[in-house]
Amino acid sequence: MPKHLFITLFAIFGISSAASAQSDLAQEIGIYAGPVTLQSDFGQRNNFDTNAGNTGFGVGIMHFINFSSANNRESFFTEHFKVRSDLNFSRTTLKHFGEWVERKPDGVFAQQLRNMHASSTIVGLGAQLLFHPVKIHYYETSIGSLSPYGSLGFQVSYYSAKVGSHLGDLTLPTVTPGKYLTPSDGRAHGFSTETGVVLSATAAVGVQYKLTKMSDLMFETRFQMYNSDWVDGLNPNKDLYKENKANDWQVWFNFGYIYYLEF
Repeated sequence: MPKHLFITLFAIFGISSAASAQSDLAQEIGIYAGPVTLQSDFGQRNNFDTNAGNTGFGVGIMHFINFSSANNRESFFTEHFKVRSDLNFSRTTLKHFGEWVERKPDGVFAQQLRNMHASSTIVGLGAQLLFHPVKIHYYETSIGSLSPYGSLGFQVSYYSAKVGSHLGDLTLPTVTPGKYLTPSDGRAHGFSTETGVVLSATAAVGVQYKLTKMSDLMFETRFQMYNSDWVDGLNPNKDLYKENKANDWQVWFNFGYIYYLEF
C-alpha cells in the first residue's frame, strides 16, 4: 500500500488523539458493517438489476471527538457537532446488467458483455463533520431516544481493480467489445487491472439510538464520489462514448455500534 496512505492514517488519528486529550473533549469508538453498491461503468445506468447485482460488503471502525460529553460550557457547536474519523474496507464483484446484456436475439455483443467480470477492493481512510439537530447533552442523558444526523467529509482510498472475461484474453476483439478496446485516459484500453490511490467526497445521513448510558446503535446511508473512473477497472474513452461521463461512486448502508470511552 502506498506510503502516503499510511502518512494520512497517522496524521488523522494523531490529530484525533491530540485533540481528544484535552480535558473538555471526550472520545467514542465504534464498528459498522453493511452492504455497499458501486455505481460504475459495469451495467446500465438507473437499472435495478445493475444496482442490486453490483453489490458487495463493507466493514469499518470509527472514532469520534465529542465536544459535549465532558464539557459544561454549552455552545451551539459543542451541542450539535462531532468529528468522526473512519477506516473501512469494502469489496464488490461487478458484472454487466441491463438492456444490452438481455437483448434478443442473443448476439456476439451481448455474449461479450455477459462474460465480462471484475472485482474492486477498497481500503478507505477519512474524516467527517457530523451535525446533530438534537442537542447532544439531551440525547446522551435520554436512554431510548433517537438522534438523526447528517455529515460531510472526505476520504483517501487505496483501490485494487481486477478485470477479466470468461471468454479469454480481454485484449482480443472476439472477447471484448470494441468500446473497451479503445485507448482511454493514458491506458492502452478502456479497461485496466490496476491499483491506485483516489480521493473522494462523502455525504451521509443517519440516526443513532441510545441503547445504554455508554453505548449507541447506528444506521447510516453514505454516498461517496471518487475523483477517478478507474476504481472499477473500466473506463471507456469519454471523448468517444459520452454515456460514460461520470466517475465511479459508492453507496454504503451501515449498521453500527458505538461505545463511549468517556462521559
